[in-house]
Amino acid sequence: MVGGRIKGSQQRIGIFVDVQNMFYSAKALHQSKIDYSKLLLEIVGDRNLIRAIAYIVQKPDVDQSSFTDALKRLGYEIKSKELRLRPDGTAKGDWDMGIAIDSIAIAPKLDTIVLVTGDGDFVPLVEMLKAHGCRVEVVSFRRSTAVELIDAATKYTAIEESMLFKEKKFQKNDTPNEL
Repeated sequence: MVGGRIKGSQQRIGIFVDVQNMFYSAKALHQSKIDYSKLLLEIVGDRNLIRAIAYIVQKPDVDQSSFTDALKRLGYEIKSKELRLRPDGTAKGDWDMGIAIDSIAIAPKLDTIVLVTGDGDFVPLVEMLKAHGCRVEVVSFRRSTAVELIDAATKYTAIEESMLFKEKKFQKNDTPNEL
């Protein structure tokens, strides 16, 4: 421990990835996809990874099994739910509450929580986790991240182009299963 903070490999971290948020940001900003292997290595560094959870919303007509299998091989746990279609034709599918509940539940076993999202709805969660003694890092695309989320985080890291697959451009009908 140095200056009251745990250094390097002694620091226990948990990573919570809002896959839908990251998918659409990568597509809109860079016409590309995230390399989840590089992302994980970059975030963890020399620290002790306790859990990495990827939160996925499934569309009923899209098979994402190859993507989820790849994430599992990389060491991510997968939490998945079906996209809910409302009677008025709109759809609902996010994991904000699930990410919040899981991160609060796991926080006592962690020194640092890493939220991979740009969603400003997580600001109250970040503030609460920090008030309970957790470092909270946010990793996302700067241009699609709420300024309030960046300001609330203990540390903010922008996703760099080196963490993207640049060779495969998006086609018109691409869906998250082709991450």
